Amino acid sequence: MKVIKRDGTTVSYDRNKIKRAIQKANAEVEPAEKVTDETIEYIISCIESKNRSRMLVEDIQDIIEQRLMDEKKFVLAKTYIIYRYSRELVRKANTTDDSILSLIQNRNKDVMEENSNKNATVASTQRDLIAGEVSKDLTKRILLPEKISKAHEEGVLHFHDADYFLQPIFNCCLINIGDMLDNGTVMNGKLIESPKSFQVACTVMTQVIAAVASSQYGGQSVDVRHLGKYLRKSYNKFKTKITAEFGDKVPEDIIEKMVRDRLQDELRSGVQTIQYQINTLMTTNGQSPFVTLFLNLDKDDEYIKENAMIIEEILRQRLEGIKNEKGVYITPAFPKLIYVLDEHNCLKGGEYDYITELAVKCSAKRLYPDYISAKKMRENYEGNVFSCMGCRSFLTPWKDEDGNYKFEGRFNQGVVSLNLPQIGILAKGDEEVFWNLLEERLQLCYEALMCRHNALMGVTSDVSPVHWQYGAIARLEKGEPIDKLLLDGYSTISLGYIGLYEVTKLMKGCSHTEPAGQDFALRVMNRLRAATDKWKAETGIGFGLYGSPAESLCYRFARIDLERFGSIPDVTDKGYYTNSYHVDVRENIDAFSKFRFESQFQKISSGGAISYVEIPNMRNNLDALAEVVRFIYDNIQYAEFNTKSDYCHECGYDGEIMINDNNEWECPQCGNKDHAKMNVTRRTCGYLGENFWNVGKTKEIKSRVLHL
Repeated sequence: MKVIKRDGTTVSYDRNKIKRAIQKANAEVEPAEKVTDETIEYIISCIESKNRSRMLVEDIQDIIEQRLMDEKKFVLAKTYIIYRYSRELVRKANTTDDSILSLIQNRNKDVMEENSNKNATVASTQRDLIAGEVSKDLTKRILLPEKISKAHEEGVLHFHDADYFLQPIFNCCLINIGDMLDNGTVMNGKLIESPKSFQVACTVMTQVIAAVASSQYGGQSVDVRHLGKYLRKSYNKFKTKITAEFGDKVPEDIIEKMVRDRLQDELRSGVQTIQYQINTLMTTNGQSPFVTLFLNLDKDDEYIKENAMIIEEILRQRLEGIKNEKGVYITPAFPKLIYVLDEHNCLKGGEYDYITELAVKCSAKRLYPDYISAKKMRENYEGNVFSCMGCRSFLTPWKDEDGNYKFEGRFNQGVVSLNLPQIGILAKGDEEVFWNLLEERLQLCYEALMCRHNALMGVTSDVSPVHWQYGAIARLEKGEPIDKLLLDGYSTISLGYIGLYEVTKLMKGCSHTEPAGQDFALRVMNRLRAATDKWKAETGIGFGLYGSPAESLCYRFARIDLERFGSIPDVTDKGYYTNSYHVDVRENIDAFSKFRFESQFQKISSGGAISYVEIPNMRNNLDALAEVVRFIYDNIQYAEFNTKSDYCHECGYDGEIMINDNNEWECPQCGNKDHAKMNVTRRTCGYLGENFWNVGKTKEIKSRVLHL
């Protein structure tokens, strides 16, 4: 038997520890209150007779107390409870020493690998991670109710971003970059006026992104259409200057060509500024800003021609890549790109199809952009098209006092996710038990989410002036509480969920892609959505249902349930749960059917949804990729592509790495054979974590050998 301690670690069961604890309490009471050695053995046997492969230490102690009470040894029971409480106080005095020291010594693998965007060996990043360990410790011991902390440790739910809960900051947002560029802003106490050119606007935008990222913990999104105005300003500036200098000497068409050449140089330099600044700036939490650029050609935008030029240049530079330290072009992690498909660019003969064709080439080589269907989004969000936030959560429609929809300048307060498969495991196929358990756990999630909300209530605008005072979110007065922005649906707060496929498998014996399973899955999803709608109606807080893309949580929940319940075929034995409503990657389903099937769940998950398909050999499959993009426009709101994505850290090669004649991994570009300097991804079973070598030198992932 394994024992799960209060800090979540697992140790082997040791009956002698129980015996010593009871004997210590025994030694402090009168002879009449003592229990015999035989009784102690009986109590221990009661624990062992449970035949559990995994027990919480609290459950063991509860059994001991109950048995002592059954023996009518009330004074001894009280003494044991006091002993237990005193041990609890000792534990609560400091539980961070080892986790912090292991960070410094690069031993804390869970924390180091939790965020791939952070290099945990760098001092500035370690500083943030150390602060995060302190925050998690205080959150678990003091800030959260004990039942919420316990539910998190047991994998009932996941209280996201506990490493930042200590601070009065929020999750993710849509930066109101249009307001900040048009009306100016302030950073570090310095006034930044509205830019007079495209190049300066790009520089200001990246500085805003870095400042915003330093005072929140989630991602952020920026709509680049606000830059179109400044590209036109540059055009007018060049036209005026060149005309004044050469107007009476050079034909007008030559002047126009000179202006266009200058403008193209400025466009290229401005976009390069965005790309290089975002990838080289470090925020105060030791990482590049987690930023998404929203690429939307709005037919009603007066600057649509300029924005078409900007989007085209962004895609061209992403297609080229960015040089690493060895001078090799690689795919940058940021900014993420989201490209909007509309009637004029959905590869059906539209005016801007040429940009979409470039986007398809970019996806084939660089995996980005993601795609949003304006058609489907308008159906789901009252006719509106807008970006998801950096963390891929979506805002719900909200109107200002003038009745105008507003999305930019809004944010997400935080996320709590529910472990659906664990409910299915406990219900053992009994729907009555399942629905009752689901209700209990939804209530726990609500209480956990209210902890997030209440932690932000009363916070003043001074905690992050760039957010609250200078336009990223609002323009509040100094010292003004942010409370009104937490209420009336202005900001959102998210209920996430993991493992719809697995819970359907447990309850119905089939996938949610089959009719019986689909009916059950839709009932589950609609119940989750009804809960968030009810909470929103009762509180005025913007609760939403979030189809989270949190891959690491898929493994955490599965790992906890494997330890607790053992290996369950097609559930805990895989080493992962499927993300939100996704079809399991091992199902034999084509890209079109997968998107069509998952689209029905995206509509229910209005607080955030993303679907993906894996397309092999995308670089040589452009026609197929274009066909899928065309399909996205008519069938699904938000989609992305995955493929095999190998990478050599020695030279930056990001093509496919293969086995050579000597059965070794070898980079075809530099000949590197050191597997520690390679990422070799084969997503045949859906596992997205670290690959490792088994004793036979075969690349292997969690419980499943990779077939090449």
